[in-house]
Amino acid sequence: MEEHFDFIITTDRCMMTNHHGKEFLGFMATGPAIGIPESIWKWIACPKIKTDNLGRPIQAPYGMRKIEAALIDAGFKAAIIDPDYLNKYLPYAKALLLSHHDYFAFGPPSSTWWGITRREPVNYKSFMELINRPEIKKEKERGMKIIAGGPSTWQWLWREDMIDKVGIDTLVDGEGEKVVVKLAQMILDNEPLPKYIYIGADEAPSIDEIPEIKGASVNGLVEIMRGCPRSCRFCSVTLRPLRYYPLEKIEKELLVNVRNGVRHGILHSEDIFLYGAVGIYPRPEPLIRLHTLVKKYYKTIAWSHATLAAIRYSEEKYGLVSKLMEIIMGDGNQEYLGVEVGIETGSVRLAKEIMPAKSAPYKVEEYPETVEEAFKIMHENKIIPAGTMIVGLPEETEDDVYKTIELVDNLRPYRSILVPMFFVPMGYFKNKDWFTRVKLTEAHIELYRKVFWHDVYWAEDIISHSYLKGPLYFPLKMALKFFLRVAKRMMKKIEANLESYLKK
Repeated sequence: MEEHFDFIITTDRCMMTNHHGKEFLGFMATGPAIGIPESIWKWIACPKIKTDNLGRPIQAPYGMRKIEAALIDAGFKAAIIDPDYLNKYLPYAKALLLSHHDYFAFGPPSSTWWGITRREPVNYKSFMELINRPEIKKEKERGMKIIAGGPSTWQWLWREDMIDKVGIDTLVDGEGEKVVVKLAQMILDNEPLPKYIYIGADEAPSIDEIPEIKGASVNGLVEIMRGCPRSCRFCSVTLRPLRYYPLEKIEKELLVNVRNGVRHGILHSEDIFLYGAVGIYPRPEPLIRLHTLVKKYYKTIAWSHATLAAIRYSEEKYGLVSKLMEIIMGDGNQEYLGVEVGIETGSVRLAKEIMPAKSAPYKVEEYPETVEEAFKIMHENKIIPAGTMIVGLPEETEDDVYKTIELVDNLRPYRSILVPMFFVPMGYFKNKDWFTRVKLTEAHIELYRKVFWHDVYWAEDIISHSYLKGPLYFPLKMALKFFLRVAKRMMKKIEANLESYLKK
């Protein structure tokens, strides 16, 4: 008899992939195909992942692995299934569980691309293709339940038409490890399901209630903590309680990945440097122990996120960035480290309004200086940041944008990729209006123009000297170089006709 599962967990191809083992390539899926065929664009950003003979992916998104583990630990028959294998399992499933980082492309990278190009991003088209499959509709009519969760659950509330069209039974907004077990039992008992569940700080799982993953995570990502104490007004993570994973728990998940052949990984936290910290003050000992442990198992690592103030403080106070890079690169397996950092703005006035603690322990008036110092520290230590900035905040003025442009100019000497993104209402801004149909000002256009040439300059350097080394990556490297050439030609045309472009 073939294997069947009561609870099928899945997502579309843009999420069910490991991006050729290069996480940053996944950002390409948040935009439309530009200058090259969409099939090649998708091959670069989100190639198909290998599966076992049951259609279970050899790597899956970390958050989905947590939900899978919670259900299995509770005794349910559950599995993550690659979208290409859904037909095999849907006729027997009690429920289909969906997850996504950006369901309807309202997230910052996607909405930015969408607003600028006026074209649907690849990830939006990919998810729409998944949920409009006739086999899902057929099994929904049979009685199969559909639950949607993950970090972008809020986007369904902006697309209530899709809730009805797809037949979503329950939306789970927040950390779902405990709630999903209750919902699974309700489904088996034929009890009515709540339409919407929000998991606040009081209901969030404790460290002991967060299960360890059972299968490998995409690109070896492992979580080291949850929550952030900085209380930035635009961020939803600040609404979650702060919890640190003990090293024993982290090691268990490292072992899961290594046993499944994953030897390169990402440490995930909203700020790596706050692992084991006292408030917002980093401490060397926990971070040195953490990285020493991880390098026992992984050949190379990346950091998901770090704050610029913590980077500056750690290096100035303890020389900690340099010490960590000695641990990370000391075995000769790694030549650089990637990380996402939130610049947000170059305006002191705006920083005071929306993120007064972002620069702590430095004064908020020093924030632009802190950004520059942190970028200098990263450049000297072979850390390549992707620096995100927020465009279009409710309090933003034209002068604020020009202050950010000034900061971009000052960051030119430092190896980095800068990513200005349209404001998306999360955290305390969740009920604000925001642009889905964006009208860029001349200041915004100038910011994007400056960022574009900064990124092209450094992207060519990074691709040539640091990224995608080895013969296996040669076709991918050539595709990216071709894309950069096309992008430069397109930008020169836009610059030559800027006035007409602004009127579009």
